[in-house]
This record gives sequence, structure tokens and C-alpha cells, in this order.
Amino acid sequence: MVPVPDGSVEIAGKRVSIASFSIGRTEVTWDMYDVFALGLDAPQDRGGADAIARPSQPYGAPDYGWGHAGYPAISVTRAAAEAFCAWLSEKTGKRYRLPTEAEWMYAAALAAEGPNLAAQRRDEVAWHRGNSSGRTHPVGARRLDALGLFDLFGNAAEWVTSSNGAMILRGGSFRDPPEGVGPATRAVQDDSWNERDPQLPKSRWWLSDAPFAGFRVVVGN
Repeated sequence: MVPVPDGSVEIAGKRVSIASFSIGRTEVTWDMYDVFALGLDAPQDRGGADAIARPSQPYGAPDYGWGHAGYPAISVTRAAAEAFCAWLSEKTGKRYRLPTEAEWMYAAALAAEGPNLAAQRRDEVAWHRGNSSGRTHPVGARRLDALGLFDLFGNAAEWVTSSNGAMILRGGSFRDPPEGVGPATRAVQDDSWNERDPQLPKSRWWLSDAPFAGFRVVVGN
């Protein structure tokens, strides 16, 4: 976790204060997510009970065969990311959660040293359409940004919580053009992200057509 100091960020023409928090140095990887999703921490004795809700089996391979160990967890819904945070909080006694959109924007401005990611820095810190070969890559394979984070821009786009409940990813992903990754990049979930999921209702855990959707966690107030 990387500490982020108090500060403020401008949103829709208004300056919003941000209290200090800590943010994951990398996106949550499959190594971390599998412990939760596959119940690898569940009691091994037959008399034990595990009351934590776990993800259903995904439709197809959620990692698309690109790589698993050390790669960012992808194709997860925001509800699944929030459930992971609740599980991690119970396991550690700390309050892990997704960043708010304002927190993510503030961290992104520090990471990019401004409201935009300089063109000459993109290839150094971000996986995008121009250098990713159309897939995710292991976390930490690019250089650290100015805040000390890996892959805040590109690789997997990251879930945030919004004030109006909108399902929002920030930062852009491996599939976006170079100029489409950075602090200003924002995507709102639509039906195409789960178009091929055969379940009715659609899965609350997996997004069959969103291999670009990942997350990182924060801890703080």
C-alpha cells in the first residue's frame, strides 16, 4: 500500500477535499483474488462453516488465457470487487474498499504530475493499444509512476465508487489508444460488457465481455 496525503481535486468545476488514505501499489492480482473466489481460505474440516459469499463459476476463462499468476484479476463486476474488499477487511481487521472516484482522480493527478499523462511517459508507465498486443500483462512490468504505483493507467481499467451509483471504470486499459489512457479516462458500464453471459439474470460476479475490468483497493477513512 502507498500512502496518499491530504489534498483536493477539482470535479465539475468544484474543489473537493480528500482525506489521506493508502492505495494498493498494484491492481489486485489473480493470486490474491483466487484465495477469495475459490475459497482457498475456507475451513478444511467438514464441521466448519464458511458464511462468506463466493463468486460463481465464470462463463469461460476469465483470464482469457493471457496469464494468471501475477496478472491483474479481470472480467470482474464492481459487486465482485466490493465483495473481495469486504472479505479482505474481515480477514485483516482493516477497512479495505474501492476508491471513490474523487480519490482515484486525486491519486491519478499525483501519479501523472498533472491532469494529463504526458505522451513521453505513456509507454513507460502504461499498457495501451499501442504496446500491449491486445492483452493484459503482469502487474509491475512498466515503470512506477510519480506516486509510486504500477499500472494506474492502462493494463486493466479500475472500478471506483461514485456518488450516484454509476458503474464506472477509470484510467483506461490495454485496449484503449495511447491517448485514451490517463487521469481523465472514464468508462461507464453498458450491456455490451456482459453480452455473451448466458445466465438470466446476468451474473453479479463476472463480466463475460469485459476483460479490461479490474480494480485496486484502498484503506483509510
